[in-house]
Amino acid sequence: MRSEFFILFIVLFIVIFIKKSNERATVRRIINAKRRSKGEKTQMTELAKRFIDKECIIYTLNSQLDGVTVKEVSDGAVLVEKNGTLEAVNLDFITRIREYPRGKNGKKKSIVLD
Repeated sequence: MRSEFFILFIVLFIVIFIKKSNERATVRRIINAKRRSKGEKTQMTELAKRFIDKECIIYTLNSQLDGVTVKEVSDGAVLVEKNGTLEAVNLDFITRIREYPRGKNGKKKSIVLD
């Protein structure tokens, strides 16, 4: 009985390790592809500049930043402000930028579904 649980634990550990390894490889592949295509990087920089001084949702490869205000966009990063603190986000990791949705009367929506 113990050996069955041990084998099951080992198999589960291997599956989790392989999944994490695949995620890291995918992130590396995306970053390398973005670095190779210089035109796309300048295009993303120009598109991100449209969101300066707007409240946005920024989607990265593994998380999202809600309700941040874009302050500055440079060649490799976006400077955002949330709750009075500044944070820099690498443009290589950004997959999507979206203006925070608002209702009919101009109030921020409490639930954002994507």
